[in-house]
Amino acid sequence: MRLDYLTIFPDYLAPLRLSLPGKAIDSGLLELHVHDLRAWTHDRHHTTDDTPYGGGAGMVMKPEPFGEAFEALGVGAGDTVVFTTPSGQPFDQRVAEDLATRERLVFACGRYEGIDQRVIDHARTIAEVREISLGDYVLNGGEVAALAITEAVVRLLPGFMGNAASLVEESHAEGGLLEYPVYTKPRTWQDREVPDVLLSGDHGRIARWRHEQAVRRTAERRPDLLHPSALDDGTPIVRAVRGDAEELLTLQRACWVQEAIANEMLDIPALHETLDEVRADLDRWETYVVRRAGRLVGSVRGRLDGDVWEIGRLAVAPDLQGQGLGRVLLGHVEAVAPSGAASYRLVTGARNERNLGLYKKAGYRLRRDLAAPSGAVTLTKRL
Repeated sequence: MRLDYLTIFPDYLAPLRLSLPGKAIDSGLLELHVHDLRAWTHDRHHTTDDTPYGGGAGMVMKPEPFGEAFEALGVGAGDTVVFTTPSGQPFDQRVAEDLATRERLVFACGRYEGIDQRVIDHARTIAEVREISLGDYVLNGGEVAALAITEAVVRLLPGFMGNAASLVEESHAEGGLLEYPVYTKPRTWQDREVPDVLLSGDHGRIARWRHEQAVRRTAERRPDLLHPSALDDGTPIVRAVRGDAEELLTLQRACWVQEAIANEMLDIPALHETLDEVRADLDRWETYVVRRAGRLVGSVRGRLDGDVWEIGRLAVAPDLQGQGLGRVLLGHVEAVAPSGAASYRLVTGARNERNLGLYKKAGYRLRRDLAAPSGAVTLTKRL
């Protein structure tokens, strides 16, 4: 892969020659060229910016130096020009994976109020253009973003990493999850122990623990990344907000009326809750919902009671039952249990064969020794 950088601060990109990127350059895996944009100016002050048309604060980078640089460097079909800008596409691992397939990347590093729009428009006529942002904040210039994008991209190139497995077992790689906690020697440090499972030698058990930890960490720190597909169309499960209360009330009544008629249990508490009570529960429970075509069609909730992750109100719209959505919702609420949880607990109707079958297949066992509301039973499962 060839990498070119157009910048008015070439020294800013010197770290590209350090560590693994430097070794990749020495080995010929990467070809790297940093260009001083001022080389394509023609006044004695080597001016690369000017005041903006229409007025306003700040300066705008002029189009002529970029245009001449593109021509001198032979930028054309098959090349990708990357403009680092806060108004660009958010950068993530998927974008890095896409850019890693290119043969040549040309980074146009802006400064001040940005680059004249005509530079970007011109670049689109001669090459592929990607406008990319590191996040919702503003930097002094594009060089820092170019460094970050480069490091994320080049480490994906075949032969760059000594151990290719490292690319799989890290944050954002396994289905977009954050990486699980990692440990090394010594086994005990400041009275803190390495988890026993990592010392067990049971690779299957270790793999399951790591996946569970990755899901749990993602749920706690970046719930926006935890979007397991609930339906075949990829509809995500998301955290409920107070604005969902009315639809939640409608959904649970539809589900519990169905159960109440079948089991002659018209005293089910959910049938008699008010909208205010549902809203209050959204503050006390972590409630998750799934929508289809804009309609709220499924929900489930959980909360920590000591070291028990209590699961409740697993509900699927009557017209969608039997399609597997309940299993997905149950798996989701289990996965987001906090690290302090040691077991799961839930309650269901004693004569609800559908639910009892679902929970039995999921590994729950009936606990008649534990209290339950009239007409219901309690089930538990160890983490």
